[in-house]
Amino acid sequence: MTDLSTLETDLTAQVAAAADEAALEAVRVAALGKKGSISALLATLGTMAPDERKTAGAAINQVKDRVTEAIGSRREVLKAAALDARLASETVDVTLPVRESPTETGRIHPISQVMDELTAIFADMGFAIAEGPDIETDDFNFTKLNFPEGHPAREMHDTFFFNPKADGERLLLRTHTSPVQVRSLLDRELPVYVVCPGRTFRTDELDATHTPVFSQVEGLAIDRGLTMAHLRGTLEHFARQMFGQEAKIRLRPNFFPFTEPSAEMDVWQPNAKGGARWVEWGGCGMVDPNVLLAAGLDPDEYQGFAFGMGIERTLQFRHDLNDMRDMVEGDIRFNKQFGGLV
Repeated sequence: MTDLSTLETDLTAQVAAAADEAALEAVRVAALGKKGSISALLATLGTMAPDERKTAGAAINQVKDRVTEAIGSRREVLKAAALDARLASETVDVTLPVRESPTETGRIHPISQVMDELTAIFADMGFAIAEGPDIETDDFNFTKLNFPEGHPAREMHDTFFFNPKADGERLLLRTHTSPVQVRSLLDRELPVYVVCPGRTFRTDELDATHTPVFSQVEGLAIDRGLTMAHLRGTLEHFARQMFGQEAKIRLRPNFFPFTEPSAEMDVWQPNAKGGARWVEWGGCGMVDPNVLLAAGLDPDEYQGFAFGMGIERTLQFRHDLNDMRDMVEGDIRFNKQFGGLV
């Protein structure tokens, strides 16, 4: 029992001498851990006679309780001392300006702002919003859009291909959002009026006017009796909503495999830094009969028009920006110019 008293005195002295919580934890482990001194004494109880075990067990547990209580009390003292030291060292200069909160510094990216705005414009015109996968099949990305195997128009798209599957099929990162138009024709009941915003991928260099990952919005309308006049009226209304009531567009003949006739669309930029000018905005045209046939529709009964434009390009000349790389570098100073608080 004398040894037990000595052990308690020694442990109590170690607890009192602990300078910080780490040292105190070391004392606790040495006394009460699995291989601690008090735990070792408790382990000997099984070898004692019943009467001796009863007496010794009570004495050891009393020491254990007192040591545990001493450790708890010392821990509270050390915590209070650590807090006082921290409060003394971590002062705040109340004369400095308060930092802006994350809700004041965070911004919705201007590309997302433009995408939200244009989808709202088309929704007001009765168009539904359609989405599709970033990873596409060659069939949806090219073949069903009137790009047959070996067709030179496939060279217009610098495509990211995946390694071939066992059956030879090669998936790819979609080069345009046009596959969503085909999926909409196959999945929806006629008539179909959809716009398809989303990311697209091409092996372009990153420079002032190109990025390898960029955003597009494409539109598709399939109904009876649609003409180029409906297409032009839709695009003119959209341009005025996006750029102001003075905005105007013009269509120039062009070629796209999935539309016939096809046109390049320009928009008038009256406030450009170098002077007012026409700027190429996107492509459009009447849906090619072969695309309708691929979707199981009769071109003699249904007609349609389609259009598409780049979101980054829309943002670029809407605000007369010189370098498209500013849009993808993540500089909060660039984003702040466009508002869009989170």
